[in-house]
Amino acid sequence: MIVLSGDLHHATLSTGNQRHCDLSEIQVARHYLQLLEDAGVKVTFFVSGRSFAEEWEDLRPICDSPFVELGGHNYYCFQPALPHRIWKKLGGSYNGPAWYQTWETRRTVDIIQRRAGRRIDCWRNHMYMHGPHTERALASCGIRVCSDGVSRGGQGPLEHQTGVLNFPLNVMPDHEHLFHAERTPEYVSWFVRRYNWSDDYGSDSYFIEEWTDRVLDELRDHESQGIVSNMLIHPITMYLCDKFRSFRRILDFLSRHETVFMSEAVSLAAAQVEQRETALEGALS
Repeated sequence: MIVLSGDLHHATLSTGNQRHCDLSEIQVARHYLQLLEDAGVKVTFFVSGRSFAEEWEDLRPICDSPFVELGGHNYYCFQPALPHRIWKKLGGSYNGPAWYQTWETRRTVDIIQRRAGRRIDCWRNHMYMHGPHTERALASCGIRVCSDGVSRGGQGPLEHQTGVLNFPLNVMPDHEHLFHAERTPEYVSWFVRRYNWSDDYGSDSYFIEEWTDRVLDELRDHESQGIVSNMLIHPITMYLCDKFRSFRRILDFLSRHETVFMSEAVSLAAAQVEQRETALEGALS
């Protein structure tokens, strides 16, 4: 079982990827989604709140697709950055104080419901930014699943005391491990040295062909062990790397396996745990 997700950002965020692209990020996502629909593959898109306010007409067909589950991805994506840096320094939370994080989450939840008519229960913070108030803020806004961070050996969601289920990625993510757009080998080398950056897959980046091989190997390995794969692929990253050519190799694999929305994977995992516990109780009685 595979969970495919993608993060979509408003054009006014002006990321490095967006500045290198001849289409808006949402427009690229529509081309990407057409590939998924043709292959019968589901995706959970985590979408910034401002996208619904500023690019609704481009976003509407994505929201209308039965192959798409919507999740939240912050309203402003931590812009402007200065207040967040101050909050991090003074309070240890780049996401902001609890009241702000709750307010921004609720604003995103509300605009998605108002525009798309969908009540979301999945969330991923921009840049996986997870703070001390995250679960409490998300829980207060009706969010059930948070997919922040990377855990190479992760085997499913873990429940927080608030009831929020943290479900980290367990397949090598694309953006931070691929050379593309502004992320040249020289830039990546500087960035890793400057920020001492790494995640659970280390600090290396790869060209798209090798990264694709590694991702496919992971998917096959998880399949052989019966582990749910939780993977993130940004449409704009695949477009900038090679106009989806390598992604079609991944899509061919996905089309031959069961893909589920993130909320479905969590529900199935909970049901399996309950079945095991019931069986154990029966064996002990």
